[in-house]
Amino acid sequence: MQLAVDVADEQTLMPTDVGSLAAAARTVLEGEGIERATLSIAVVDDARMRELHARYLGHDEPTDVLSFPLSSAGEPLEGEVVVSAETAARRAPEFGSTAAAEIVLYVIHGTLHLSGYDDHDEKSRRTMRERERHYLARLGLSPRE
Repeated sequence: MQLAVDVADEQTLMPTDVGSLAAAARTVLEGEGIERATLSIAVVDDARMRELHARYLGHDEPTDVLSFPLSSAGEPLEGEVVVSAETAARRAPEFGSTAAAEIVLYVIHGTLHLSGYDDHDEKSRRTMRERERHYLARLGLSPRE
């Protein structure tokens, strides 16, 4: 198995456990049967996330996570996941969670997108939520409802 995961902490709002984020991404990749992957994860603030969200999706607002597939079908998975620490800190209390646990959830969510999951309709959203809960449990974290 060749799973390369690099994490860049590009924000100063809070300390980031880059090892736990890399482990979360690897857990998803392994669990989804992906044997070869190169994944970059960036932890950013809302200003940077807003800029990326506007540039790539045309939405002039921050969001929690963006994923960017960089490989084509039939090639080893390559992609980027960008998560907002600021959004995680702001939203975590709504779910009785911590900012650190929210960031892990965002990494799981983005990695699932790169692994082929989508959440554009109710059925696919339910499937993605089930997979998120599965990986949170494997990592010893409580799922949010």
